[in-house]
Amino acid sequence: MRKFLLLLFAVVIYLPSSAQHDPSFEELISLKAVRMPVISPDGEHIVFEVRAADWKDNSYDSELWISKNGGTPIPLTNNPKGSSSGPRWSPGSDWILFSSKRGERSQLHVIRSAGGEAFQVTDLKQNIRGYEWSPDGLSIGLLLSEDLDEVQKTRKDKYGAFVIEDQEFSNAKLWTLSFFPDRLTDVVLPAQLEDSSYKESQKPKIMIDSFARHITDFKWSPDGKKIAIEHRTDPLINSFFKSDISIYDVDQEKLVLLVNNASYDGFIDWSPDGNSILYSTHLDDTVSNYYKNNLIFRIDLDGTDDIQLATDIDEDIGPLRWTKSGIFGLAWQKTNRNLLRVNPVTGLSELLPHTPNRIYNFTTSVSGEHLAYYGNSDNSLTEIFLSDLAGNSRQLTSSTDQIGGWSVAQSEVIRWNSEDGTQIEGVLLKPKDFDPSRTYPLMVATHGGPTGISTPGPVQGYVYPLVQWLNKGAIALLPNYRGSAGYGEEFRSLNVRNLGVGDAWDVESGVQHLIDQGIADPEKVAAMGWSQGGYISAFLSTNSKLFSAISVGAGISNWMTYYVNTDIHPFTRQYLKATPWSDKEIYERTSPMTNIKNSSTPTLIQHGEFDKRVPTANAYELFQGLQDVGVDTKLIIYKGFGHGITKPKERLAAMWHNWQWFGKYIWDEEIEIPEKTE
Repeated sequence: MRKFLLLLFAVVIYLPSSAQHDPSFEELISLKAVRMPVISPDGEHIVFEVRAADWKDNSYDSELWISKNGGTPIPLTNNPKGSSSGPRWSPGSDWILFSSKRGERSQLHVIRSAGGEAFQVTDLKQNIRGYEWSPDGLSIGLLLSEDLDEVQKTRKDKYGAFVIEDQEFSNAKLWTLSFFPDRLTDVVLPAQLEDSSYKESQKPKIMIDSFARHITDFKWSPDGKKIAIEHRTDPLINSFFKSDISIYDVDQEKLVLLVNNASYDGFIDWSPDGNSILYSTHLDDTVSNYYKNNLIFRIDLDGTDDIQLATDIDEDIGPLRWTKSGIFGLAWQKTNRNLLRVNPVTGLSELLPHTPNRIYNFTTSVSGEHLAYYGNSDNSLTEIFLSDLAGNSRQLTSSTDQIGGWSVAQSEVIRWNSEDGTQIEGVLLKPKDFDPSRTYPLMVATHGGPTGISTPGPVQGYVYPLVQWLNKGAIALLPNYRGSAGYGEEFRSLNVRNLGVGDAWDVESGVQHLIDQGIADPEKVAAMGWSQGGYISAFLSTNSKLFSAISVGAGISNWMTYYVNTDIHPFTRQYLKATPWSDKEIYERTSPMTNIKNSSTPTLIQHGEFDKRVPTANAYELFQGLQDVGVDTKLIIYKGFGHGITKPKERLAAMWHNWQWFGKYIWDEEIEIPEKTE
């Protein structure tokens, strides 16, 4: 469901395994990652993305690889200057459509599954928001943003540059582009270039031109005669509440509204026979859908048989695919993410056997008898798998070989009771030579979300060098505080009108649990986190005396100023159940700035320059407040970034900044950041 794109950036921290080599920061950042496998409709082949750091260009490059008939994967694309991503198989499994930037803008290209050269099939100046093959493979559906360049240029020439908040946007509309595979040869003949009919065939044609709404998703029915369309009033981020679903009849050029509840309605998939659709909804709930379960329904095209499914799963379910073998989906179950199958008639679900502990996404063959997914286990990196319904799976990649010989951590899931008696889980990371009879510095890394989750795994993947701290002689705790995913709707609701306060109970009680066990040194405890984890770290900075040093990454410091500056205002209203003008007390009680005079913990603050999710005003407010009360603090702004640090060099810098800060306050070391690195 789209709501996950709206939540605060969820930083999931991975770690653990074995060996001798203590990896450098650059080595961690340089790990290649496999993701997003897409199985061919016939179930024979899999194409997926491989993401790697490009230090020279300070970027991450994604390229496509292919496994044929379950064989060893081989590269399919090579465009290091612009990446290739988002593969889509043609219905006949002979072409792969993908997005690649090989000029000023990303355009769509196709390549034969047998290999060879890629052919560019679009030449557009609009942003491409989505694309999909038609069932006959003879056209490609496109979601294109409206072209407002000329209108804006005319206004700018006369009045200069300005923007009217929440009133200026570019809706996405549905277009189709004809696909002529017989014309795709290595050489385009000059006669073709001069042929007006050839030129015209290369241009997309708009569908539903008069539809004055923003289309966010679409999919053809299995027979290609209808298109399911998810749409809303406009593309503004908070308008997702107003999403509805309509069905477009291609031959009659008629659009019929099918699902229009008061809150979010999102299209998921067609039934195999094309007579029904699957959708996600919050019905009329516009006040709690940031933390409550999404509801899954099936409905016939005539509006009847509108039935809720998977009511026996107390978690968000998604993504979902409807095949002849049933409806498949994923759901967190504590720190595992399981593959399940839902019966479209009874609505009941069953967990399916699979190899890794956590599956992050999957696709199925048309029949549903074969699946491709990517996931990881407690001691592995993410890998690509091919599986059948019986759970017979084959691992196609060997990403984990990259950390062979590395010294990483042992990990285990532990439990403790919070201040109010709520049971909390967390991941405890220990060095390989862990000795339970001695005490260790404790590094607490808190995930974002708040509906994120921390899980076991081999190496960390963001700006906190936990592997290196473990190898330096520390332990680490990754708490799944109240509000985390994986523990059900009631648990996710426990920090409503209790943000920060209840979260701090959970973190502090976890620290105290490890101190009471005699393995955490009470004089050397650190806290850190990004986004919601940064907010919790800021709250601990001004409300707790347990910590020797803290790092706040993109954290909220004052809910009042955050509320009026963020791009997701409903998030605050839903969790605090008020606006600053209707209930000032709840905004004060949950804001780190309220108790700034109690601060004494040295606090590093890290923030992206152009963060809209948690605007930089939060960083400056906390920084100034800590300075005013005499607390050692440092603010680092990463230029050109939003809510996340998305380039390798700045991630390297952020890791060094944390290493230096905690080296000073946990290990009493003065660390110089090297000017030259490997």
